[in-house]
Amino acid sequence: MRRRLLWFILAVIVLVPAGIWLLDWWRGPLVAAYRVERRPLVQDVVATGRIITPSRVNIASEITGVVIKRLVDRGERVQPGQVLLELRSDQSRAQRAQAQAALQQLLTQTRPQAQAALVNAESTLKLARSEETRARVQVQQGALSQQALEQAEQARAAAAAQVRSARAGWDAVRPGGAAESQLRAALTAAEAVQARSVIRSEVAGQVLTRSVEAGDTITPGQVLFTLARTGSTQVALPVDEQNLEHLALGQTAKCLTDAYPNRSFGARLSFIAPAVDTTSGTIELRLTVPLPPDWLRQDMTTSCDITTGQRAEALVVPNDALRAQSGEHAQVLVLRAGHARAQAVTLGLQGLVASEVLSGLQAREVVIDDPHAQPGQRVRAVLQGLPVGGVGNAGGGRNEVAGAPR
Repeated sequence: MRRRLLWFILAVIVLVPAGIWLLDWWRGPLVAAYRVERRPLVQDVVATGRIITPSRVNIASEITGVVIKRLVDRGERVQPGQVLLELRSDQSRAQRAQAQAALQQLLTQTRPQAQAALVNAESTLKLARSEETRARVQVQQGALSQQALEQAEQARAAAAAQVRSARAGWDAVRPGGAAESQLRAALTAAEAVQARSVIRSEVAGQVLTRSVEAGDTITPGQVLFTLARTGSTQVALPVDEQNLEHLALGQTAKCLTDAYPNRSFGARLSFIAPAVDTTSGTIELRLTVPLPPDWLRQDMTTSCDITTGQRAEALVVPNDALRAQSGEHAQVLVLRAGHARAQAVTLGLQGLVASEVLSGLQAREVVIDDPHAQPGQRVRAVLQGLPVGGVGNAGGGRNEVAGAPR
C-alpha cells in the first residue's frame, strides 16, 4: 500500500508539470501586445537649430583716427543715430572753422562791399553820361572846345568799364553765386570730415561684439562693432529632407533652449528653403518667434517641436506593431480566438512612436508586438500600455517625424 502511494506521488510530481507544460504549449507563447484605443494624436517634426536675428551689421570707420571715447559695450541696445565712439578731430575741426569763417566773411564783408562798389560805379557812370551830353551840347554851341568833349567821352568810357568790373565782382559774390556755392561746398566737406570722427549706429539693434578701446588707432574699413539688427527673432533649423512632405508654412512649434531647458517659447514656421543641401540631405527652415523672451540670446542652441498634424481623437496603434509597411499601407497581427491573424490596415498620421489607423482595425482589438509571432500561431497576449509622449531628436543628428498619443 505504501509503495502504491509512493508511485502515485511520483506520478503526480511528473505528470502535473508535464500537463501544465503541454497546456502552455498548446495555448502558445506569451507575446507583448497592445489594445487599440482612441486617443488624441499629435504628429511632430523635432529638430535642433540656433537662434538668429534677421541680419548682422558691421560698424566701421571711414577715416584713420585715434579713439578718444567709447560709449557702448557688448550687450547694450542702440538706436539709429546713437553715438558709439568718438575720434580725435582737431584737424577736421580747424578745417570746418576755417570754412565757416570764409563764408561769414563773404556774407558780412565781401558781398556788401561788392554791392556798394556796383552802386557807386553805376552812379559814376550816370554822372559821366550827363557830363558827356552837356559837353556835346556846349561844343555845338561853340561854348566848349572839342578837347573837353573828348575828355568827357573818356570819363564816360572809364565809368562804364568800372561798372562792368563792379558787376562782375557782384555776380561772383551775389546770393547763390559761384563764391558762395564754393564756400558752402567747402564747409559741407569740412563738416562731413568732422562728422566721420563721430561713429554712429545707422540701425536699431544690440551690440554683439566690439573690438576697440579708447586710445586705439583705427583705419578705414576696420570692424569696430557688430550689431544684431532689431527685428523678428528667428530659429534656423536644418531638417532631414524626409520630413518635407509634412511641413507647411504657418505650422506652430514649441521650442526649448539648452541654456534654459525648463523655459519654453512659441514659434511659427515662416520659411522653407527652396533647395535641399546635397551634402547633408537637409533642408533649412526658419521659425519666427513673435514674442521672444528677454533671456533669449543670439546663437543659442534650440530644440523645436513643430506640430505638423493632429487629431482630437484617433484610433492609435504603436509603430512597433506594424509589419510590411509601405506608405499608407501596412499589416498587423491581431489576436483573435487565441491565434495571431494577419490584418491589412490603412494609416493616417504616421510617426516614430505611433500612427493613426484609418481602416482595418476596431477599437479594443489587440495587436501583437513580437517579431517572432507568425500568422495562424497560437499565442497568449501580455498587454502593454500604449506609448505616450513625444520622441526627441537623438543626439541632435537626424530629424524625424515623431508621432505619439497624448
